[in-house]
Order: sequence, then C-alpha cells, then structure tokens
Amino acid sequence: MNSRNDIFLTLQEALVELFELEPERISLEANLYTDLEIDSIDAVDLIDHIKRKTGKKIAAEEFKSVRTVGDVIEAVHRMLNPEAA
Repeated sequence: MNSRNDIFLTLQEALVELFELEPERISLEANLYTDLEIDSIDAVDLIDHIKRKTGKKIAAEEFKSVRTVGDVIEAVHRMLNPEAA
C-alpha cells in the first residue's frame, strides 16, 4: 500500500465498511466532515483502521489538518514513505 492509488482504494473500502457510505460519494475532493458527514469519533475509528492496515499510527496532529479524502491519502503516503516527504 505504497502508492496513492492503493491508499485511496484502501481508504475507500474503509469508509464504505465503517460508515456505510456509497463508494461513488468518495472522491479525492470529498470533505470528510461536510460531504461524508464524518464526526470526530468517526475520525478516531478511521485512524484506528488505518493503523491496523498499515501497522503505523498516523499522528493526531497530522490528522487535525486533514479535510478531504485527498488530504488523508497524502498524510498516509507521507507516513508510509517518509523519504518521499
């Protein structure tokens, strides 16, 4: 799960599974809070899911700045590929 596309597919699967969202609602530009209606409790669940999938925990400070699905993908990509950051 090193490419941004792999991360997107994993994230999309997680959002569908965890929050029963329709896959077509999930795009790079979709805002987690307004478009996908994810609240802070849901965000914690999503962080936990990412940790289980990657074996690494995304920093809470890093996640505070994310707003869109694309932002999450970039944060996870930086976490998994620190040399590319």
